[in-house]
Amino acid sequence: MNNTCWLADRYPELVLQPLWDLMRERQVLLRSPLLAACFAFSIHLIFCAPYLLLDILGGRCQWIYKYRIDGRINESFQLQRWLDCLGRIILKYLCGILPSVAFFQSLRGLRLPDEAPSCFLALKEIALCLLLFDTFFFGWHYFMHRVPWLFQEVHRAHHQNHNTFALAAQDGSIAELVSLQTLAQGTAALVRCHPLSELVFHLLNTYLAVDDHCGYDLPWALHRLVPCFSGARYHQAHHQKYKGNYAPYFRHWDWIFGTALMEDRRARRREAGLHERAEKWPPGVMSYFFSLEEID
Repeated sequence: MNNTCWLADRYPELVLQPLWDLMRERQVLLRSPLLAACFAFSIHLIFCAPYLLLDILGGRCQWIYKYRIDGRINESFQLQRWLDCLGRIILKYLCGILPSVAFFQSLRGLRLPDEAPSCFLALKEIALCLLLFDTFFFGWHYFMHRVPWLFQEVHRAHHQNHNTFALAAQDGSIAELVSLQTLAQGTAALVRCHPLSELVFHLLNTYLAVDDHCGYDLPWALHRLVPCFSGARYHQAHHQKYKGNYAPYFRHWDWIFGTALMEDRRARRREAGLHERAEKWPPGVMSYFFSLEEID
């Protein structure tokens, strides 16, 4: 067993080997493309659930709207919009993600390693995957916007959501979803990740995509805890302006290439002040006011 993690000597039951042994006992399930695609879809829904719940509760708990980036009460909970988005995602998983998962698994060796990675090695591999994927995604995203054919045929479907919500993270064309799946798989292959590290990377990849599209700027959001991360406000600016802020996780590539969208701090302060005053109004007045803001 690898014991490079500092917890290994004091708390041997907390190292990664028992978890990896448990997963290896179910390796038949890990190799099933159908179960892998269903697992990825289920994880996406689980990560979306808290934000969707905030949307549902927003009509009764008006304080929630001061954390919404767009600030629009009449756009928060639209069941038909959710169902349409969910239907598109399911169809594209069946037609795109499932075949691509089956293809990538056919390229892998059948034998899983006996040992789990050390804690240090797992963290290093996950960090490298995040940095590499962020780089590849930035380049691919930039070219999808700069090449008209790529934007129309591959990326435009994702931009149908002008104001983002959690489910929209995977609402794109089949070509785009498969290309991002290929980038993620290729990143893990370049890093030569242990399968356990790769699994954690894919989970983080899904979570960060949902967080970018959730439509909320919450006090405990990751970008507030780690300033180098981009966050939902950063990515929603991209959806609203159709340019800039191309990187999915971090900000450095947009800074380096001059594609970062500058924040309008005065607009943010004005928005915060409006919501603070609006909380004292009756719900009907609030809805009318924000509908006027939308027209403006």
